Amino acid sequence: MELRETPHPALRFQVLGPVQAWRGDQALSLGSPQQQAVLTALLLHHGRPVTTQDLVDGLWGDRPPPQAVAALRTYISRLRTVIEPDRETRAPAALLVSVSDGYALRIPSSALDLSAFDAGFAEAMGARAAGRTHEAHRQLVSALALWRGRPLAGVPGPYADAQRLRLAERQVTAWEERCASALDIGLHSEIVSELSSLAAEHPLRERIRELLMLALYRCGRQAESLGVYSDTRKLLIEELGVEPGTGLALMHSRILSADPALMPSPESEARPADRDDAPAFTPPAQLPADVSDFSGRSKLVSELREVLRSAAGQAVVVTSLAGIGGVGKTTLAVHVAHSVRSAFPDGQLYVDLRGAGASPADPAVVLGDFLYSLGVTETPDSLDQRAALYRSLLANRRMLILLDNAQDAQQLTPLIPGVSGCAVLATSRSRLAGIPGAHLIDVEELSPEEALGLFSAIVGEQRVAAEPDASLAVVKACGFLPLAVRIAAARLASRPRWSVSDLARRLANQRQRLAELQLGNLAVETTIGLGYGQLRPEEARAFRLLSLVDSPDLPLSAVAALLGLDEGRAEAVAEALVEANMLECYSPGRYRYHDLLRLYAQQQNEKLADTEQQQAAVLRLLDLLLATLLNAAQAIEPEDLLPEPLNKLVSDGIGFDTGPAAQLWLRAETALLLSTVEAAVRAPSGMLRPAVDLLIVLNSMVEDPTHGQRIRQILETAYVEAKAHGDTAALARVRFAQGFLQHLTSEFHNAEVSLRESLSLQGEDDVTMLRSMVANLLGIMLSIANRPAEALPFFGQALAISRVIGAPSGEARLLGNIARAQLDVGQTVEAVRSVHEAVATARTSGNAPCLADTVYQLGVVLLSTGDPGGAAVHLREAHQLYQSQQNRLREAYTLTRLASSLLADRQVPAAAEAAEESLAIAQEMDSAYCQGLANAALGEALLQLAQPARGLACLQEAYAIFTRLGVPEASPVLDLVSRQQQHTEPSSPPAP
Repeated sequence: MELRETPHPALRFQVLGPVQAWRGDQALSLGSPQQQAVLTALLLHHGRPVTTQDLVDGLWGDRPPPQAVAALRTYISRLRTVIEPDRETRAPAALLVSVSDGYALRIPSSALDLSAFDAGFAEAMGARAAGRTHEAHRQLVSALALWRGRPLAGVPGPYADAQRLRLAERQVTAWEERCASALDIGLHSEIVSELSSLAAEHPLRERIRELLMLALYRCGRQAESLGVYSDTRKLLIEELGVEPGTGLALMHSRILSADPALMPSPESEARPADRDDAPAFTPPAQLPADVSDFSGRSKLVSELREVLRSAAGQAVVVTSLAGIGGVGKTTLAVHVAHSVRSAFPDGQLYVDLRGAGASPADPAVVLGDFLYSLGVTETPDSLDQRAALYRSLLANRRMLILLDNAQDAQQLTPLIPGVSGCAVLATSRSRLAGIPGAHLIDVEELSPEEALGLFSAIVGEQRVAAEPDASLAVVKACGFLPLAVRIAAARLASRPRWSVSDLARRLANQRQRLAELQLGNLAVETTIGLGYGQLRPEEARAFRLLSLVDSPDLPLSAVAALLGLDEGRAEAVAEALVEANMLECYSPGRYRYHDLLRLYAQQQNEKLADTEQQQAAVLRLLDLLLATLLNAAQAIEPEDLLPEPLNKLVSDGIGFDTGPAAQLWLRAETALLLSTVEAAVRAPSGMLRPAVDLLIVLNSMVEDPTHGQRIRQILETAYVEAKAHGDTAALARVRFAQGFLQHLTSEFHNAEVSLRESLSLQGEDDVTMLRSMVANLLGIMLSIANRPAEALPFFGQALAISRVIGAPSGEARLLGNIARAQLDVGQTVEAVRSVHEAVATARTSGNAPCLADTVYQLGVVLLSTGDPGGAAVHLREAHQLYQSQQNRLREAYTLTRLASSLLADRQVPAAAEAAEESLAIAQEMDSAYCQGLANAALGEALLQLAQPARGLACLQEAYAIFTRLGVPEASPVLDLVSRQQQHTEPSSPPAP
């Protein structure tokens, strides 16, 4: 029905939740519940008249009061006053009008949230029917966002009761359609938790169970998917005496037969814009600047353009340019990429993979940067998860990916999209024959004509024309390699007093070039040597020293430390190197080498063998980085004490005003920190101790699993070096760092061995923060191994040291750990007292991470002492604290303990939701122990939600994890599995 528009467009009404009304931003008072019931009836008739009798019956049913009609008129009068406050006395109403023996509310359809919902739902269904699945999903998300809780909440009367049920049914139907549309576009992992909650709330709605089965199956959780069918079938037989309907039975059969059509097609996978929390996507344009003087290679350029523009077949187009360093692969690739940009409207990604250096880029780190460029703010941690998400995001896009300086096919493979539409252009010093279907192109040196063309474009045609023979001699001496020609020409162009012959004579002097650097045998180093030979002594020294740390790039502060200069002077020297094309400044204040220039500089260091100067440079950098890292640790966790440095610090380091600023610095400079430690532990023994000082702090602050293996290798090298030099103090710290890393990766037995050795290397009477930290962590390992009586003495030792040193945050954490151990040995009263003291100490310290840890411990203790409600309160507080600190692993542990508390408090659906969220985070963080805890809690919750098959699958997974880790939690889970397996289904499922 078309409603008449009114002069009151600012009026808005809500029925999809508590009944409310607004004029503009001002909320209106709608009076008593009975008055709201009258308004509800008028609103839900959408402008159609409602008789007085229908309003009375809808409000009071078959028991109206004696003065029902009079009361109704009073409500109408009051509503008119609220809705039309400016209406003159006795003037006819324009909105809530009298019609025959009744009333009608004439408002625009856009003024009622239900009308907006109906319109959005209808548009979504139309879009889905027409195959516009992404549009349908967005429409359904927007429509459901209009709901603000239980519809018509608090409105009395039979009419409101009936409409409440009708609206609730509409909402559930919309939820079903939104989940179905999410599956249409590949958002299966995102909706498992929501579908699980809906299935628990509406156990007899088969459509929800069918969608949950499909989502679980697509997530690789086939056992749980089949468990959903078994649970549903059992419930339907017990409750209704019927078998599952056709849709659910067919889904069960298709899963059993592994129907490939159940998996999403590449076209259906979700784009960032389809996710509810995704920011607006801006196509990345990361290509480096094209050179204005590109010349030559016209045939190859045309071939490459044709290949890249054909990226629309069955597979992704991969083109690899191979050749020696300096042959111009990168310049060619960038030039071609710019020329085909219009064919890739969704953007271009670029990365330098540093394949020619000693520290090639980690594909996991590269994928993290790519995902950030594609709008992902929280990336998964494992390489496989990042690669899968990367492929999903690119599945519906047409993008060009330029992968520069690849080491080999293994490094490159995770960075290749999974479907057609995108194109990859890679460069490498070797042929990447290991990539199936790749176009392999060898890039050779320029022809003499092309080399002269490039030389002329840089130095000017007039100078080349005036000295043609000298010009040819220059490019020939450069081996016709573009990088060498470019560097030589740039030097000449920046020195107008030089003639071309002057440059040719310099190049003719073989002593300025290394004998092995002939054409086809790394001839580009000839040109690098030319540039190096023209540097002033201070610049040459800087060129060598900056290569001592094999970091992808260097901030100005690190440059200054390596050179032993203040930042102003260091920047001037670095900029001189940039001007000389011996260093790159890709961002203000950050510098990097081309791979071959770095290798050349490192060779010069080896030749000079100036060990004392080189060692002093690295020591200065270690000192700066350790001081800065300690400042960052204090900003992130104030008043927290760390192990005493073996070396006295000279630098004050970089200061930080806030914890987030410190975390930002740590994230940006992790690669530099690791590279510096790597360089130091392999150097002479004089650098071992400061390297260990830096390593032990860094190890406790970097929790990204993608760096774990690299840290492990550095620690192994440090262990060998410390043992070889008989340095027990350094060895004790290395063994502690190894134990800490092993405990993070759930290698609990190895961690215990490492920590016991660390203690044995320290003096029994040592009162140091190191001994306190080692004893505390060893106590934790013993507690996990179900040996709390052994753990308590170590906790006590650590606590005594913390109190002597004056470390309140350490004391608070230890009290929490002691409480857990006391609980395990039956000292319940002491445990409660200890954990309350821990929380009080933490609150006094003002240390937020410490407070989160102790509040978490309080929750666990209260759960174990029979107070699940109190435990849940404190665990929720700990969860909020960990969230604010972005401590994902501790979030996961807290959620799984919260799930156990909610189970004990009989809040089973909420427990299942918390366990699902914990499991997802634990899988992201690759924490096996936490995955076991989350699976155990989820399995128990699902059993109580009458989903025994799926619950059993989770419990069996938890048992497998605990058994592999050798922890005592395996035993109670096995008991639960055994009890559950004794129950039988009502009848065997039908054959597929």
